[in-house]
Amino acid sequence: MNLLKKTWFVTTSIALSVFLAGCGSGEAVEDVAQYTSKIENIDIPNDVKVIGFGEATHGNIEFQELKKDLFQALVVNENVHVFVLEGDFGGAQQINQFILTGNGTAEEAVNTLDYQIYRTEQMIELVQWMHDYNRTVDENEKIYFYGNDMQRYDYSKKGLLDYYKEVNSDVVKEYTTQLEHVSNETMRELTNSQLKALDATMDSIILDLQSNSTAYITRSSEETFAMASQYAQIMKQRTQLFLNDSEYATLRDQYLAENLQWIVEFEAGRGHDKVLISAHNGHIEKTSASLAGYKAMGDYLDEIYGDAYFAIGTDFIDNTFQALNGSSGERENYTLEHHDDLVDAFSDVEENVFYVDFKKASASKELATILSTEQKMANIGDDFRSWYKFTKMFYTIKMIPNESYDSLIIVKEATPTTVID
Repeated sequence: MNLLKKTWFVTTSIALSVFLAGCGSGEAVEDVAQYTSKIENIDIPNDVKVIGFGEATHGNIEFQELKKDLFQALVVNENVHVFVLEGDFGGAQQINQFILTGNGTAEEAVNTLDYQIYRTEQMIELVQWMHDYNRTVDENEKIYFYGNDMQRYDYSKKGLLDYYKEVNSDVVKEYTTQLEHVSNETMRELTNSQLKALDATMDSIILDLQSNSTAYITRSSEETFAMASQYAQIMKQRTQLFLNDSEYATLRDQYLAENLQWIVEFEAGRGHDKVLISAHNGHIEKTSASLAGYKAMGDYLDEIYGDAYFAIGTDFIDNTFQALNGSSGERENYTLEHHDDLVDAFSDVEENVFYVDFKKASASKELATILSTEQKMANIGDDFRSWYKFTKMFYTIKMIPNESYDSLIIVKEATPTTVID
């Protein structure tokens, strides 16, 4: 009886996986190659200020390589000087210092983000390219690196205290003592009372910066003062996430949007009017389609910037990707095949990686119908299980393509990254 049950379970699982793998398959559309272009030929509308680039997964070589390929194209074609990553704001400033000054190595710089998903050869190559590019151009043509995330403390804390050493040495010891127990290593051990005390400390620091802004700017500069103020805001946001754990996802995307807006305004003061933000598809898309029910960063950006926000999503067909198995705590490779009417429409395109501008593609009646019809589009986080493959709800989000994105980069066959220990 047990053997029969086991045989039935295995047979049913195989049949179910085969059935589900075929669900949602579409057909190739003739002559769609005319609506595609290579990454280096991407053309963005002139009035765009913020270009969003989404990743269907964090664990594919191709999507990580696209950060560099896309940014290179935008530097050349669109005069973009600012790259923003869904990564730690303070750590990203360490990367920024590396690409501007050359101190240290690209790998050391990438490690300051403290996110495993970015400890890859592809990220190191991006940062090294930015460093090398800055060696070849004048000061006013240099490019800059930012993070807009707030999930770490260390480098924002360091930047804030270093600033106080410059402008008000009398309070450095006091603030250092008050923040002594706060670090990336200890942050998840802080009690609720410690978090509330930390939140109050950050309020005091923010108030001090605001109250003494004139004096502090005189002793430093407007740019360094603005950066110190943002370090304090980042630490405040991180603390608020801990204090409001039930609203974590909602608050985080709100903060991601607020921090990006700060970067856009800060860099506009330097004469840079276009910014590329690279993040997961779920943060970039405009319609907050995730079943998790929170408002996505891209939705905020669409409200703030309107047509000046241009969202580029990504999707795939055959994919082997790396993700963290939340059960084992180990990083593993997973393989799945993804189909919907949209990606299948372009399945006969010869190139493995190509760009589709939705406005141009809508000249085709068949594509226009697909783009305005709900699709199950790829959306995989950094936490995955093998059984997720058996139903699309675990690796896709239902969305209307031309409402969620302005364009799409399709990778027909994607391969896994390797995290560097």
